[in-house]
Amino acid sequence: MEIELLAYTPHPEGVVYNAARLCYSSKGIRELIREEGASPKRLIEQIKASGHHSVLEHASFTFGVEGISRVTTHQLVRHRVASYSQKSQRYVAERDFQYITPPSIEKKEEACVIFHKVMEVCRDAYHQLLEIGISKEDARYLLPSCCETKIIVTMNARELLHFFSLRCCRRAQWEIRNVAKEMLFLCRRVAPVIFYDAGPPCLKGPCPEGPFSCGQTEEVREEFSWSR
Repeated sequence: MEIELLAYTPHPEGVVYNAARLCYSSKGIRELIREEGASPKRLIEQIKASGHHSVLEHASFTFGVEGISRVTTHQLVRHRVASYSQKSQRYVAERDFQYITPPSIEKKEEACVIFHKVMEVCRDAYHQLLEIGISKEDARYLLPSCCETKIIVTMNARELLHFFSLRCCRRAQWEIRNVAKEMLFLCRRVAPVIFYDAGPPCLKGPCPEGPFSCGQTEEVREEFSWSR
């Protein structure tokens, strides 16, 4: 898996800071921006605590994600306040497709043999369909969900905070959780104030999962201590 922060709003915390200040000022935008105000850190923390999250939408972040499965991108695109561009299996031939093997399968030799054998069967069948004239858009129907894919993702800061709260949780599926953690790491490097407390809800209080909780709150807080 490779994730890169391709682009982001220049000075994201400054943009959020000025948007928040504008809501409570009678001054013109240019005058407001030139004027020295209160600490950006303090104001951003205040707006997050008060629920005034709309100003966070002015900061956007674009990620390039490679080496993940379509199992994960199927979950990723469920986050609808975002933009996505994914490698198309309709137009791109998958003759020698790579695939993602779950760790639970990698740990068992017997499971690995079964899994990799099926992947070879899928590759061979895909080749045969193309060779007899079946179009790529129809041959793709037999491609497995573990097929490796690439996707570009753009989310604003507000949606990212929501995404991290759901997908950094230990109850999230392992692959998308790994994606979310790496995205959070990249966000923290360029906007540490906005994403200071980002992550699963149990970092800031009790687990909201109730009886479905992983029961590992202390371990999770230790795991995310690097981000705080």
